[in-house]
Amino acid sequence: MGIIASRNLEDQRRESNGITYFDRGTLTGRNGRKYDRFAIQTHFVEVGEDQAELVRKYVLPLSQPGDVLSFGAKVMAMCTRNVKTKDEVHPGFWAKKLAPFAGINETGVGMHEPYKLQLVIDMCGLPRVLFAAFVSAITRPFGVHGLFYKICGKGVAGIDGFYFRSSFERYKELALINPPNPVELCNQLEKDTGIPVVLMDANDIDQNQLGKCDDFPLTDDEIQDAMADNPSGQGDELTPLILIRPLS
Repeated sequence: MGIIASRNLEDQRRESNGITYFDRGTLTGRNGRKYDRFAIQTHFVEVGEDQAELVRKYVLPLSQPGDVLSFGAKVMAMCTRNVKTKDEVHPGFWAKKLAPFAGINETGVGMHEPYKLQLVIDMCGLPRVLFAAFVSAITRPFGVHGLFYKICGKGVAGIDGFYFRSSFERYKELALINPPNPVELCNQLEKDTGIPVVLMDANDIDQNQLGKCDDFPLTDDEIQDAMADNPSGQGDELTPLILIRPLS
């Protein structure tokens, strides 16, 4: 059972200034610093919505001086239109041939969907994908995992969607790609809203920091400490915005 599954969401649920959020409790980092974390519930964010407006609507009514914001990469992909629809992806021979043999990555979202594998081929080129698949196949029996994603690079491990087990029908027909300019997005979002921002692609296994604004007050290790239990959750919680409150 994952960390998120064990949470009693009703015990965590709070409302303030018309905003619903979940109090994820206090974590103590490796250096002894403590962090309160509040997972803010949003509506289902659609393609092309304004990320700054989301922060103004959902975060600023709750934030205090010294707070920082973790912004979910998938929602940022929707806002910045870093998406592909099934109509834009056309699985070819190799995507259909290789997909049945593909494993899953650490988050449980793998390349066994032909649409997703074709998207990787489109992004990386067929020769690299074939080489990555070959290396992965011969090393997997020895307990080596993740080489496919490392060899392909280009952020393919961060692709989400085209996934039949998604809690949202929309994500079954849509693939989300992590934005290629995370630092610039965080800097602009801080400029527009006044709150320091880090862009995170988090799950129950890993908290992947894609980028943060230039004057973000927490170190990378402190960000990992504050996000260690994946306060953004999984499934249908709709909590991509995490308000982090470092405590004295």
